[in-house]
Amino acid sequence: MCGRYAASRRPEDLAGLFGVEKWEPEETLAPDWNVAPTKSVHAVLERPLKDAADRRPVRQLRALRWGLVPSWAKSPEGAARMINARAETVHEKPSFRAAFESRRCLLPADGYYEWVTGGHERELEERGLRKRARKQPYFVTPADGSVMALAGVYEFWRDPALPPDHPQAWWVTCSVITTEAETAPFAGAGDRAGDEPGPRSLAEIHPRMPLVLTPDRWSAWLDPRTGPGELRALLTPPRADLLRAHPVTTAVSDVRNNGPELVAELDAPEEATLF
Repeated sequence: MCGRYAASRRPEDLAGLFGVEKWEPEETLAPDWNVAPTKSVHAVLERPLKDAADRRPVRQLRALRWGLVPSWAKSPEGAARMINARAETVHEKPSFRAAFESRRCLLPADGYYEWVTGGHERELEERGLRKRARKQPYFVTPADGSVMALAGVYEFWRDPALPPDHPQAWWVTCSVITTEAETAPFAGAGDRAGDEPGPRSLAEIHPRMPLVLTPDRWSAWLDPRTGPGELRALLTPPRADLLRAHPVTTAVSDVRNNGPELVAELDAPEEATLF
């Protein structure tokens, strides 16, 4: 799954990286090393400009709310539960189907967090010696330090309780698409000694992972005219060796904490007996 990620790139840098043609300075978001559901996030998308005579799709950088609200929803309640859409079913689920067909986006990230329960902690929990197992957070990020582009879908929702000209009358929300995690070793995992603690594949961290799209897939994914057959072919994870994972401080578990120290690599997991 994807329940938390880091996004610290400046909008002007994102505009250059993604070939953005239009972005509004008032939608600029501050760097965020602990992006949580319901927060506003930067998204790259393609759609015609409002009131423009030329109806061609224009690549834009927008600020969206993470947690999709379907256009037909009576209220935004439950948006925090709609943060992920499964790649296997996104094309058929009523909440995501229309967005998948024509409203796709990329969510730029430094990487994403996932929490791991180690073998020792699971044993203590099973024996009743620990009520709730402690988990070690890991940060998954591109091995070459590049931007991570998470595949997403977005939707518009009209708040019927507000007049049409109210600035909050329209919500633009999004979900991250997830897929099965890779079982092959990620970058650097094969360099560690056999008894060194820590997971060696993304699947050992969590069975699901956000769908990360490499630059050669960005244009087809963003283009609202891309057909369903080509879209389905894009729903495959990148090679595992393009990503790396490292343990980070448990301070990231508290959404109130924020700062670059949250993604700093630890020499070893904080709980030495995790694996």
